[in-house]
Amino acid sequence: MAIKVAKIPYIHDDPFYYDMPRRGVELYEMLPSAVAPAAEEGTIDAGPVPIVDAFRLEDRFQPIAGFCTATNDASGSVLLYSTKPIEELDGARIGIIDGASTSPKLLEVLLKLKYGIEPGEFVGLQPQEYDAFLLIGNRALRQRRGARGFPHRYDLGREWNEWTGLPFVFSRWIARNDMDTRELALLEDTLYVGLEDGVDTLYHLNEPRDDLLMLPRDVVIHLQGIRYFIGLSEQKGITRFRECLGQIDG
Repeated sequence: MAIKVAKIPYIHDDPFYYDMPRRGVELYEMLPSAVAPAAEEGTIDAGPVPIVDAFRLEDRFQPIAGFCTATNDASGSVLLYSTKPIEELDGARIGIIDGASTSPKLLEVLLKLKYGIEPGEFVGLQPQEYDAFLLIGNRALRQRRGARGFPHRYDLGREWNEWTGLPFVFSRWIARNDMDTRELALLEDTLYVGLEDGVDTLYHLNEPRDDLLMLPRDVVIHLQGIRYFIGLSEQKGITRFRECLGQIDG
């Protein structure tokens, strides 16, 4: 039976999937917030789960080596656009793009613990009035240069790094605890191949990504800010974020 894996449709996640079709892995495209529910329901066997969901699922799912999506400084694709400076967002109404899971919690941590302010309502990103809004993934990349009427722009990865001095891990790869060891080994191998050949393929794009308004060099610059494996500093970042969640959630 084929391994069923969640596929996140963001450019920086593309390398992970480079070798999977050839290996017979079945890919199910979904936004980050849908991965954990799909794993719990048995729709998928494995995938990159937002780190906030990975905490909740750790008794039923195992990490796949140290594969992750993390940033050491600016994320490039987790961006807050605001009508006023971030330190003035006390009581603010903030729009959140659909599909986000970890990023809204990171924003909440930054507002409450770094800036000492209490945001107001988090709402869906629909045509309505809000003081700031959060974009992630490809949509953030398309709008990375700014948004009309929102003169202040903040990269949450950089905000976290400037505050803690640590990388931020947005998601990590997990698999069912009862996954066959041979299937788990195959999946690990495909991920290693992806991080070799898949990243290299993106580094050597010859054509622009018009859907993202990115030239090949823009793609390279973005990928240079991504970390795909959890080392000591990334683990410290995970631990620190988990402690921060405990502070704001009680």
